[in-house]
Amino acid sequence: MAIEIKNVSKSYAGRSVLNQFSAVLPDHETTVIMGPSGCGKTTLLRLLMGLERPDEGQIVGLPDKISAVFQEERLCSPFSALANVRLVTGQTVSRQTIVQHLVEIGLSGSIQQPVRTLSGGQQRRVSIVRALLADSDLIVLDEPFKGLDPDTKSGVLSYVQAKAKGKTLLVVTHDAAEAAALAPADSWIRMPVLAQD
Repeated sequence: MAIEIKNVSKSYAGRSVLNQFSAVLPDHETTVIMGPSGCGKTTLLRLLMGLERPDEGQIVGLPDKISAVFQEERLCSPFSALANVRLVTGQTVSRQTIVQHLVEIGLSGSIQQPVRTLSGGQQRRVSIVRALLADSDLIVLDEPFKGLDPDTKSGVLSYVQAKAKGKTLLVVTHDAAEAAALAPADSWIRMPVLAQD
């Protein structure tokens, strides 16, 4: 079932961030949200994840199980990369499968290290594996490729394309090349920029 965003508005301290915004997120497909900083992309994701409530409008068809990569890392820093993924998978995903995913995304030498010792780009990749291996019906990625060098980004994009196939995936990015790698341009959602006094 598609997720329908119907005439949603959201303001903070009198500043309108979303105004009567509507969109449809097709089931089992990748949707890319594009737009400049400050246009409400992250606010929309927070509404979809139930972390905020709209001032007006409604969101219909949201699944119960949602996984996410936030702009800031939400990893447990003393735990290893493997243990961070295990936190969300429990025993439903084998150790071998988790290791395979971490190797595939370029973390073969860092699987048992505490994530606090990893670089920002390595931590971001752990977050991506965790979100994609979680038992979820919607995967939300907010600027997931931020801080990755071009070669690493290319590999991570390929990983996300392969592992998210057939899943409902929502990706926020500023980068048209990233967006084009994930979904055809006619399916992108372009956020309107609200004029402010």
